[in-house]
Parts: sequence; structure tokens; C-alpha cells
Amino acid sequence: MNLFERDRACTMHTYDRLPVRIVGGKGTYLFDDAGRRYLDFFGGLAVNALGYAHPALLEAIHAQVDSYLHISNRFPQDAQVALAEQLLEITNFSRVFFANSGAEAVETALKISRKYGTASARSRIIAFSGAFHGRSMCGLSLTDNENYRLGFAPFLPDCDILPFNDAAALHESVDDTVIAIIFECIQGEGGIIPASTDFISALNEVRDRYELLLIADEIQCGMGRTGRFLACDHVAVSPDIVVVAKALGGGLPLSAVMVKQRLQDVLGPGMHGSTFGGNPVACAAGRVVLDALMNGLMQHVTSIGTSLRDGLNYLARKHAELVSDIRGMGLMLGMECRRDMSRFTNMCLENALLVNVTRQRVIRLLPPYIITDSDVDRALSILDKTLSAYEVTVLN
Repeated sequence: MNLFERDRACTMHTYDRLPVRIVGGKGTYLFDDAGRRYLDFFGGLAVNALGYAHPALLEAIHAQVDSYLHISNRFPQDAQVALAEQLLEITNFSRVFFANSGAEAVETALKISRKYGTASARSRIIAFSGAFHGRSMCGLSLTDNENYRLGFAPFLPDCDILPFNDAAALHESVDDTVIAIIFECIQGEGGIIPASTDFISALNEVRDRYELLLIADEIQCGMGRTGRFLACDHVAVSPDIVVVAKALGGGLPLSAVMVKQRLQDVLGPGMHGSTFGGNPVACAAGRVVLDALMNGLMQHVTSIGTSLRDGLNYLARKHAELVSDIRGMGLMLGMECRRDMSRFTNMCLENALLVNVTRQRVIRLLPPYIITDSDVDRALSILDKTLSAYEVTVLN
């Protein structure tokens, strides 16, 4: 049996695998077993900020491996503490909890919120339509996507989902039973939808009125993806809790929950934990990612992201019969189309470009932060070619 047959024979069929066997990667490219290279504008689901085989990243990982792989969180660890110090210095939060995934970080943030709410007997959590906060039971309780929820009920109690970007609905629904509101400044899985100015203002108003907590889910839109460290940095909101993941570990599983001072002691010894959370190898990688971000990489994300968006706007005008909108910022961009684009990922794959489609109609671009002008030109050329082919096969 080949790899694909073996895979189907031994793993649960929870992923729609692409028909390519990847054997290596370098910079912004992945390579298959036939020697073909693929320009990666999907970045391992927004994880591989520094691309593949980044020298400083590999050096840090190897150095930590030579010391130890794991010693448990019963010990303070140099790499973990150093990464926490970096995160707090960059963000001005007060404390960090490390976990392994975005879903685990969201779980932690909600546990902190509900524990904090016991003093005032408040437990309601509000989330928004189109959101994606992971596939755990907690995350599913905060999403309205029936494709993810079907068959998994009942969900967590006291979790309400309101229309995203609807300030009036927010004002109408929030009362003194709500302890926290979780939101994304740019919804990634929801189709690269940015929060509106009115919506952000409403979040601030209800937070101040009811003294509740704002939880910013920066798992996809944070870590420099938009050209600033947090997407929240683009708007006038100061969350009480922030969760980050994906790009934080540079390709290794790592997430972090950061809290303001009033929440730093909500969880005490034994109340929460994670066996592998803050793994020292992942934290060593995370330090390299942060160093790169704070030494010019975010400025590059802004400039190269502008070039990419300009090119996408040109393609939107050229293919106006198919493309309806370009959204996002930095290197978190979406091209919304007028038709179902489910076949588009495989069509781009045939042209050696990796992209993703979300919400059936939004072509999502989440490339490594290290992409070059030539990478952008190549990606735009392939997108142009593939859109033309799509128009021929679908519209005609």
C-alpha cells in the first residue's frame, strides 16, 4: 500500500487530505516526493510564520533538545520563563499560562472567567456568529457553525451566540449575568471578517457598564499576522484576557493565555494545568519567533501585505464576474467569491500553489511572514491563471 492507502487504513477520517506526499520544506516552499515544489500561501493553517527550515529556529530547537525535551511543569524552566517575560514585555499583560493549542487556550480563558465570576454569581459567556474558537466541547459551545456542531450536543450551559458586528444586539443582550465576551478582531474561519468600529465601541461600553471581561481570541489574527503583534492593537480595545497560538511556536504546538493584573491570581495551584503546556522545545522556538517579530518582521508583514492586497484588488477587478470582495490586513487576506469555491484549493494545488477556502466562498491567504516580492508575484500569477480556469469550468 502507498502512504495514502495506509493513512486511510489506520487513522480516523477527520481530514480531507490533499493528494500530495510532502517530504521537505525550505523557506516559503514545500516539496513532494516527486521533487515538485509548492509555494505555500496557507502556512500550515497560519502556523509557519518563519516558513520552513529557518536557521535560527532550527538552532534554538536543537540547543534545547540537547538539554532536555520535557521535565514537567513542577519545575521552572529557562526557555518557558524567558518566553513569558518576552510576551509580557511586548503586551503589558501581567501573567501567562502556557498550553499546547488554541482550543486549550480558549478553555483556559473561559475557566479563568467563570472562576472570576463566582464572586458575583455570573457565568454567562457571549460569543458571535461566524466565530471559531476550536473543536473542543467548549469551542463548539461558542460557535454557530452547524457543520462543526452536528451530533455533539448538549453543549456547555450559559453560552450565547450573538450576530457579529451587531452593536445593537450586543447592547440588548448583555446584562449583569454576563461574565465574559469572547471575540476575534478579524474572524479567520468566518471568512476574514474584521470587527467594525461601532462593534468595538459597543464591546468597550458593555464591558465598562457591567464590569465584565473581554477575551480576545488572537489565535489566528495575532502574533504579527496583521502587521502588529495583536490584531487588537489596530483598534481601540484593551482586552482583559488574550489567547495566542498557531504562529507562537514557529511550527511546534504552543499556545498562551495572557491576563491583566486583576486576574493573575484567579487560578491557584491544582486548579488548572497542562502536562505538555509550555514544552521547553516549543518555548525555545517561540523565543526565535518573537525576536524576529520585534526586529523588523512585522514591518515586512505590513509592506509585503500591502503589495499582496494591491495585487488581489487587481485580480478582483479583472475577475469581477467571480470575485466580489478583498478583505483583511497584513498577511491575513481573503478573496470572497460569488460562487462555491470548494474545488479551488485542488486547482491551485495543480498549479503548485497552496491556499485554503473557508465558508465555501472565501479564498484565504495565510502565507509565512518571510514571503518575498517574487513570491507575491508568483502567487498572484497562479491565482490569476486558476481564477481564469475556474471561470471557464464553472461560469460557462
